[in-house]
Amino acid sequence: MSAVFPAASAAQPAADDLVIDTTTQTFAKDVLEESRRRPVLVDFWAPWCGPCKTLGPVIEKAVRAAKGTVRLAKMNIDEHPAVAGQLGIQSIPAVIAFADGQPVDGFVGALPESQVKAFIERIAGPAGPSDAEAMVAEAEALLEAGEVPAAGELFGAALKSEPESVPAVAGLARALLASGEVEKARQTLDMLPVSAAGDPRVAGVRAQIDLKTQSAALGDRTSLEARAAADPADMQARFDLALLLNAEGDREGATDRLLEIVRRNRSWEDEKARKQLLQFFEAWGPTDEATLSGRRQLSSLLFA
Repeated sequence: MSAVFPAASAAQPAADDLVIDTTTQTFAKDVLEESRRRPVLVDFWAPWCGPCKTLGPVIEKAVRAAKGTVRLAKMNIDEHPAVAGQLGIQSIPAVIAFADGQPVDGFVGALPESQVKAFIERIAGPAGPSDAEAMVAEAEALLEAGEVPAAGELFGAALKSEPESVPAVAGLARALLASGEVEKARQTLDMLPVSAAGDPRVAGVRAQIDLKTQSAALGDRTSLEARAAADPADMQARFDLALLLNAEGDREGATDRLLEIVRRNRSWEDEKARKQLLQFFEAWGPTDEATLSGRRQLSSLLFA
């Protein structure tokens, strides 16, 4: 069955006074006076400055995500050079933070979003979860409760709000996978940059996709159980049965079959059973009870 997860409406933009343009004439009111109520970041920029164009959208997004704990005042130094000159600014983009009417911190250059967020938190304190983070958390709870379509919609809405959110992409892939949309789940993960491949959430979903693909052509459970019972040396039957049991949600049964192979013939097909167990653990997640129990049992076998 094909799952359709329509994206919810994007969050409303923050109030206009979070990001403003300031001038030499309005600087005292826009920045110095306002900084007595909350920190104000002043972004000194110019139209000809390439890095300024890179930093601008990043810092605006981060300020809006801070939900009013900080203001951003943008100053074009070509049109208003006096303040930048008084502050000794020689390179742009330059961002100076003001608090209680005084400059207190700053940075120069087009920093990545994560560093801009860290700077704002250092100045204004943590703002709590963003709208996208809150939607992902709610979607995770829905997915855990089996409300797959609703979870998929929220993950989609979180992605619309924050297109580069790794948790939202991984969550949407999990929702698609839970709906049987294996290929769509794979395509969703492919939206992420290569640098996200090592994220545990991404690795876990990829492992689940691989397991789904592996188990798709395993055949009948009854026949596999009969083969394993009839021939103690038939490791392949036990291995395939483990994959099938995992696909059916029987993690304990899947673990038992693979541990039995390790116990009988650890080196079978280049330790294939042990490696499959590790893939199970990655797919289930490091805190899952089946993972914790399976790791304990595997360690007992390997280091006895």
